[in-house]
Parts: sequence; structure tokens; C-alpha cells
Amino acid sequence: MSLYLRECVNADLDTLVKISKETFAAAFEKDNDPDDFQSYIQEAFHPNKLAAELVIKDCHFHFVYNDDELVGYFKLNMGAAQTDVHDPNALEIERIYVLENHQGKKIGSWMLQQIIVLAKSLGKEFIWLGVWEHNPKAISFYHRHGFIKFDEHPYYIGSDKQTDWLLRLEL
Repeated sequence: MSLYLRECVNADLDTLVKISKETFAAAFEKDNDPDDFQSYIQEAFHPNKLAAELVIKDCHFHFVYNDDELVGYFKLNMGAAQTDVHDPNALEIERIYVLENHQGKKIGSWMLQQIIVLAKSLGKEFIWLGVWEHNPKAISFYHRHGFIKFDEHPYYIGSDKQTDWLLRLEL
């Protein structure tokens, strides 16, 4: 396996929309009300919304490839682009997804290691993220990598109020 990452640019918008919808649906569609879920997908991954996020200075999307095949992506936020904590010494992982047919190959762990290296190179003191309280597989993954819960916040899928656990990793 030969993994590498590449930061997304405006020309990647169509691919970003497609992988965002595909990976989010694979992870969460079965656990949510269909109407709420479709409403969320259409809003959160609308081409205009993602295009606007691609030009935010402190918001960075990266595609992850195995050889020339796209296998996942992640979204990082710093500074004012962070969705909650807003600490200048922090880096937020807002999204980290591996396509379903590539899961179980340690790609997520590789992605996380790349993010840690990047955060350290930027002088960040910690990485944080939100993970749905009913996603034990993801919670276990982050705990194995040293993340600890420090808070909770509400997260909406359509009109359905859910709870995300906020986890952080000290660097």
C-alpha cells in the first residue's frame, strides 16, 4: 500500500461533494431518520457550501490516495474556522472518513498520524474533534490513539438534536 495525501483545491469540488456524501451516508444513514438525514446531507455537502469552505484560510480538506485511487479524505480547521473550541493552539479534525471498501486497512490510523505531524509542524498544542456518542467504533478508534473526552456539544442531523463527545489529544 502506497498512501499519500493531497490538499483539495477548487477544481476538486465535484469529487469532494461525492466522497463527502458517500462516506457520511455509509457511516450514519442507517441510524438516522431518513428525512432528517437527507435534509442534512443536502445542506452540509451542497456544492456551494463546500466551495465556500474550500476558500476559507483556516479550513483545509485533504484527499487520501492509495497509489492513484482515492480512498478517503479529511477536513481540518484552525483559528476562527473551528466549529467549537476556537483555541489558536488547537487543530480541529472536523471530518475524517475512509471509503467503505477500504476500511480495515489501517488507512484511518495513517491519516491520523499525518494530521498529528501536520499539527506539530504548525506548533499546535492539541488536536480535538467531535464524535457522535452512539458511534462506539469511532470512539474506540480515537481512544486507542490517545484521545480523551473533555466535553460534549449538540449536533443536528436535520431537526434531530444529537450529542457529540468532544475528544482531544495533547501533543
